[in-house]
Amino acid sequence: MVPSRFTHTSILAEDLDESVAFYEDVFGMERVPSPKFSVPVEWLRCGDLTLHLFERDIEVADYYHFGLHVDDFESVYRSVIDRGRAAEFDPDTGEPVVYELPEGAVQFYIEDSAGNRVEVNYPDIDDLDRSLVTNVVKRSEQRAQTGAASAARLYFENTLP
Repeated sequence: MVPSRFTHTSILAEDLDESVAFYEDVFGMERVPSPKFSVPVEWLRCGDLTLHLFERDIEVADYYHFGLHVDDFESVYRSVIDRGRAAEFDPDTGEPVVYELPEGAVQFYIEDSAGNRVEVNYPDIDDLDRSLVTNVVKRSEQRAQTGAASAARLYFENTLP
C-alpha cells in the first residue's frame, strides 16, 4: 500500500475575487502564490494545505462538498448566518441545522459565494454555546447508528488541533 495524504481540494469560483474574500473573511484563509493555468486560479492557505479556487463557466455540483475544521465554531456560525449562507434548515422552524455525530463532533453545512457546499466541523458539541447554536439534530436520531456505523469518527487522535 502506498501512503497518501490530502494536499488540497479544488472548487469552482464564479467570481474569483468574491470567493477569495469569502474564504478569507469567514475562515481566515490566506491567499498564497499560485501558478498560471489555462483558467484563472487562486490558491488559499488553510493550515498546512491549500484550497484551490478556479474560475470556469460550469455549474456547481449538487451535494459534493468538502469539510473544514474550525477552532471557533461560534464565530463561523455567526458569520455564515449573517451572510445568509446556511445550507440546511429545519422545515418546521426555518432555523439552520447543526448535526451532532455519535462521537460528539458537529457538522454544519453552508454554501460559499459560488454555491459550493462546505461542511464546517468542530470536534466537541459540549464546547459550543447552546444559546447561540440552538437547533442541533443528532444523526443517531435520524438513523440508527448500528454495527460499524456506531464506531464512525470524523476526528482521529492525530487530527485533533
